[in-house]
Amino acid sequence: MAEKLAKFVVGLFGSITAVWWGKYLVMFIISLMPILELRGGLIAASLMDAPMVTSFIVCFIGNIIPIPFILWFITEIFDFMKRKSPKLAKIVDKMEKKADKQKEQIERLKYLGLMLFVGIPLPGTGAWTGCLIAALLGMDKKKSCIAAILGVILAGIIMLIFSYGILGGIIR
Repeated sequence: MAEKLAKFVVGLFGSITAVWWGKYLVMFIISLMPILELRGGLIAASLMDAPMVTSFIVCFIGNIIPIPFILWFITEIFDFMKRKSPKLAKIVDKMEKKADKQKEQIERLKYLGLMLFVGIPLPGTGAWTGCLIAALLGMDKKKSCIAAILGVILAGIIMLIFSYGILGGIIR
């Protein structure tokens, strides 16, 4: 699924990749997005034949930027959205239920669980969801931030092997 979404976004921004920095901008934007995150960014990087190390750095930065904002502000944002409109409240409820279904994976192992949840690239995991769960569980924000960043590094290593190794071999 991430591969299809990454291909779609690369196609969407196809013309900007003609400029030398365009492919890095595309990777960065993909890495900022929930669902795709660094995983999608590195797949896109591989599809665009971007250098591996530079791609990792760009995607890593793009994926960690939202982490502190989610950890420190998401509960206030959710409270505001619930008060503002019933439609927004439904969206928040949906997101909270999704996070609630997956919280056991983090609750048991705490910060190690958060790092593994963020780091093992499976559908429904990643920095966005992991940090949302950590915030809703009231986990220490600084420790959660470190655990999430370490998880992004782990996900990056796994995805480099996949994107530039396995997937790269299939594409080329």
